[in-house]
Amino acid sequence: MSFKKGDFVEVIDEDFSGEVVLVTDDLVTIQTNDDFLLEFSPIQLIHKGNHQFLNATSLINLDAQHKIKTDKVPSQKAQRFARRKERNKSVMEVDLHIEQLIPNSRGMNNYDILTCQLETIKRQLAFAKSKKIQRIVFIHGVGEGVLKLELEYVLKRYEDLTYYDADYQKYGFGATEVCLNHH
Repeated sequence: MSFKKGDFVEVIDEDFSGEVVLVTDDLVTIQTNDDFLLEFSPIQLIHKGNHQFLNATSLINLDAQHKIKTDKVPSQKAQRFARRKERNKSVMEVDLHIEQLIPNSRGMNNYDILTCQLETIKRQLAFAKSKKIQRIVFIHGVGEGVLKLELEYVLKRYEDLTYYDADYQKYGFGATEVCLNHH
């Protein structure tokens, strides 16, 4: 199946859907409803809403793709391991700059902005836990350091995670990486 920017897609065997934002030769990047950018192989995706219109040819193609996928990963246990490995490799990025969170912050004071950012942190942590995402990078910027301190205060309340400054070469001093320890 071919995908193009702007297509709405669902991920096969996962609870993700979103809009295609980038297509390369072997990867399709989608933006989920929660504004996460996730990469998938084209054989892992289906056009949203189109699965009720699959004809016999499409079913044969899907079956052939499934056999190719199954040949590469022989058992269900190996498939789960491969998905878990892929999930561990990917990093969820959350930009906490207010202009990235809401369309218009006019009229908001610093307290309102900080409250919105902290609610976003809690919501994204809950999402990552529910989807068993291993790593999140919160981009908070350098500024006066208030958001970073508040982020650390929130993170200290969770026992099942560790956090540290994110990769300096990629984010500079303005990001914190969180590793979730799922049980």
